[in-house]
Amino acid sequence: MRVALVNTNRMQPPIAPIGLDYISEALTAAGHTVELLDLCWEEDPAQAIRGFFKRPEFGLIGVTLRNTDDCGYTSRHSFLPEFRSIVETIRACTDAPVVLGGVGFSVMPEHVLGLCEADAGVWGDGEFAFAELAARLESKQEWHDLPSLVWREADRWRRNPPANRALSELPPMRRMCVDNRRYFLQGGQAGFETKRGCPGACTYCADPVAKGRRSRTRPAAAVADEIQSLLAQGIDHFHTCDGEFNVPEWHASRVCEEMVRRGLSGKARWYAYCAPAPFSPALARAMREAGCAGINFGADNGDARMLKRLRRGFAPEDIVNACRWSKQAGMAVMLDLLLGSPGETRESLAATVELMKRAGPDCVGVSVGVRVYPGTELARQAGPGGDPQFFLEPGVASFAFELLDELIAGDPRFLFFDPSKPERNYNYNANQRLLEAIRRGYRGAYWDILRRCESA
Repeated sequence: MRVALVNTNRMQPPIAPIGLDYISEALTAAGHTVELLDLCWEEDPAQAIRGFFKRPEFGLIGVTLRNTDDCGYTSRHSFLPEFRSIVETIRACTDAPVVLGGVGFSVMPEHVLGLCEADAGVWGDGEFAFAELAARLESKQEWHDLPSLVWREADRWRRNPPANRALSELPPMRRMCVDNRRYFLQGGQAGFETKRGCPGACTYCADPVAKGRRSRTRPAAAVADEIQSLLAQGIDHFHTCDGEFNVPEWHASRVCEEMVRRGLSGKARWYAYCAPAPFSPALARAMREAGCAGINFGADNGDARMLKRLRRGFAPEDIVNACRWSKQAGMAVMLDLLLGSPGETRESLAATVELMKRAGPDCVGVSVGVRVYPGTELARQAGPGGDPQFFLEPGVASFAFELLDELIAGDPRFLFFDPSKPERNYNYNANQRLLEAIRRGYRGAYWDILRRCESA
């Protein structure tokens, strides 16, 4: 069957649609023909869609939604209106089933489907489901019983449970569908994934909602194969797409060992998202030996009481230790904060800034106001609301921004997820400083590019 995959993410700097690359490999391995319409590069998406679908008829259309919005409390820029328009234009050009997917979709599938005139959606893993869906459609078999499928039946939503098959069953990820070289030149890095799902209980996090509540690891050899394929395409800066690379720690160590064994550490410069615990000096050394240049730790807060309220599995001292061990190993460090969740106080904000300064990272990302995703504990606490919905603790809302400015006292290491502070903004959506730096040849994690630009 001829299958069309459509990337709708037009955010700048451009981020390669890794999910479509993976789904393309699965479809190709199953004997289907895949064509990609990448709207990231199109000035007029509607015109590009109409031109693309003048080709011979496709049997299935897969449309990805990476982000529902930019996650910024101060900007609240939603991508759903444009996504809806794109899906409606596709629907007008073809009679083939239009099926949605992607991480953004998987967080709130019924809500997104309700906005768009699509036939169905796949929440969670898309590779196995899309390949099986194409096979069912080609042989004219019933397909509404497929795992992970979401669709409307009469006046109610149906959501099939996921299969969550072992990721070792995926075909080799050669990453040949997407123009990854172009994304690298204009976006500064390429993503790769070592696992999916998270067993954490963080009150705000949508990762378990979209990807499952247990870690499912990819074989370390498959990860190394993928990186080698991207290196062969002229790409040498990477970032993990895992929620937290070091959960579980044994798997992170195994990936690092395989990269060293393959001789990739001298060729690939990469960055990772990590939790402050479990994290050890040994893992820090292993990551550095494997070519890791920097780590973004999801610290969230520096106050012990707030970390417990957020159900984070670490204490303030774990943040300090993770930062110290990483810097001793020779890696740059970013500590990311998520401030303003339920229970935040003047005292917890002060304790957080004090701990960040004591930890001594290269950068601290400050995000004030928490994105509320359906299916999370925070959504149950915050109650019903529109989308995008945010929460900022009423007890600090009137003074949080001013207090943080006072506490930070001009420390240049503190960056804000706030487009209203262009000189200190690390929200990558339409970040002109970041775009200019990439044009000048900077590569790597966006926070590290901004850090190096500032010190240049």
